[in-house]
Amino acid sequence: MNAPDFPPLLLPAIEPSADASLEARLRHKIAHKTKPLGALGRLEDLALLLGLIQRSETIALRAPQMVVFAADHGIAAEGVSAYPQAVTVQMVGNMLAGGAAINVFARQHGFALQVVDAGVAAGLAAHPQLLQRKIAHGTRNIRHEPAMTAVQARAALQAGMDIVSSLPGNVVAFGEMGIANTSAAALLFARLAGVGIEEATGRGTGLDDTQLAHKRQVLADALARHAGATQPLDALAALGGFEIAMMAGAMLQAASERRVVLVDGFIAGAAALVARALAPAVQDYMVFCHCGDEQGHRLLLAHLKAQPLLDLGLRLGEGTGALLAWPLLQSAANFLHEMASFESAGVSGKEGA
Repeated sequence: MNAPDFPPLLLPAIEPSADASLEARLRHKIAHKTKPLGALGRLEDLALLLGLIQRSETIALRAPQMVVFAADHGIAAEGVSAYPQAVTVQMVGNMLAGGAAINVFARQHGFALQVVDAGVAAGLAAHPQLLQRKIAHGTRNIRHEPAMTAVQARAALQAGMDIVSSLPGNVVAFGEMGIANTSAAALLFARLAGVGIEEATGRGTGLDDTQLAHKRQVLADALARHAGATQPLDALAALGGFEIAMMAGAMLQAASERRVVLVDGFIAGAAALVARALAPAVQDYMVFCHCGDEQGHRLLLAHLKAQPLLDLGLRLGEGTGALLAWPLLQSAANFLHEMASFESAGVSGKEGA
């Protein structure tokens, strides 16, 4: 039987951020602040990136948003996680009660927080901070069948786009919660980047050596079963998760609206990889906030040619690394706007310059 035909997925138009004239002006402005050339190191690169995203020589960061996508994974039945699947819904409850790490950091840094039920394998009671966008009660077991249908994958992408389009501000950070989602992320990374499953797969929530070997075998089986799913949408449907698909759609929409996109850890990185495969210009709007302690994350960042702002050994997810990097964005914006130039301060520049 032939696969059903679908109309083309209507992705939002994303304009590349590259602007040679603006980049030259930003570099000149940064170079002429009262400091030795390049003395603020990578903070200068960050200011340049933010200026290009905002099409401005002055950066304004307004009403930052934190969106956490939660979903379950059928492959959890294969024992690939150190925690039972019930932890997903329990942790969503903890977030809605304000007790998770992401709540702490969102309060500290002034981020509005929303939790999205993208596909939790349980019913969730209404809550002011909960967006009900459930595609299904978890994906299917990838070891034996596709994670989701093509229709579900497209619905998840569209839901992510719709969520972002309704948010205020010009900065959005994305996090996730879902037992076994490092498995889906590793499979997507392996397929879309062509790396080996051994390299892509790590300990997740804390597997021992025997459990890690089992996880890698399960994922190798899944990758082989879906060997034909090589195109981005096909790979997403066969190997992904609802929260990853929804986050990828959200990233695409955010970039189309020229928002700053804060990318968290390995799972968010896999969503970024999917989004980039669908629309390469999306990466122009991404700030990669940290390199986590999950096996494949450093390799994923290298594949994307992304330099993370922090390297703290994090492996929590939820968007925590994105918010820990937030003060660096604020500092980049502030020095570009507030720091005097040599001329305005009456300070002599470098001799011979």
